[in-house]
Amino acid sequence: MVKRDEDAQTKIVDRALAMAHEVGLEGLSLGTLAAALKRSKSGLFAHFQSKEALQLAVLQEAIKRFGKLVIFPALAKPAGGPQLEALFEGYLAWVRGHDQNTGCIFMALAQEYDDRPGPVRDLLVDSQRKWRNTIKKVVQGAVQEGHLRSDLDVEQFSYEMLGTAMAYQQEHKLLANPQSEQKARAAFEGLLARSRRSSSVDHQTRKHS
Repeated sequence: MVKRDEDAQTKIVDRALAMAHEVGLEGLSLGTLAAALKRSKSGLFAHFQSKEALQLAVLQEAIKRFGKLVIFPALAKPAGGPQLEALFEGYLAWVRGHDQNTGCIFMALAQEYDDRPGPVRDLLVDSQRKWRNTIKKVVQGAVQEGHLRSDLDVEQFSYEMLGTAMAYQQEHKLLANPQSEQKARAAFEGLLARSRRSSSVDHQTRKHS
C-alpha cells in the first residue's frame, strides 16, 4: 500500500511539474491538477493538504531533477576544466528543455516569486544559492588544477556563466533565435579564454594596445 501511494504521488508531482512549466506555480492548484489528472480534488488531499504543500513538492522535484541531470554528471568528471565544461553543457541542456513547454523552471520562478514571501520563495532562494555555490566551487577547482588563472575573480566568472545561460533562454525560448545555442557557446568559450589568460599576458596586451 505504501509503495502504491508513493507511485501515485510521483505521478501527481510529474504532472504538476509539467503544468507548472505552463502556468507557473501560482497558477497551479489542487483543482486544476485534479481536472488534468481526471481525479477528484478530494482524492488529491490524501497526498497534499494544501496548494502550498503541492507547490513545495513540485519545486523539490525540480531541484532533485536538476541535481540528477546537471550537477551530479558534471561532478563525476575529472576536477577542473572537465567539470566546469560539463556543468555548462548540462545547464544549457536544462535551459533548452526537450520541448517548448519545458526549460529552466527556476528562471521563471525567480520572476514569479521575487517579491512574494513565503516557504516557496525560501526554498527557491536556498536552491539557487546552493547552485551558485556549486558553480563557484567548480570554478575554484579549475583554478586549483591550473586550468584557469590563479588570480581569477571566481564570483565574476560565475556571474557571467549564469548570465550567458539566462540570455540563451530568452533567445531560444522567447525569440526562437536559431543561433542562440551557437552564441551561448561562443560567449562561454570567450569567458574561458579570458579566464585562462595569465595576468602577465593581459598586462602586455594592454601595454601594446
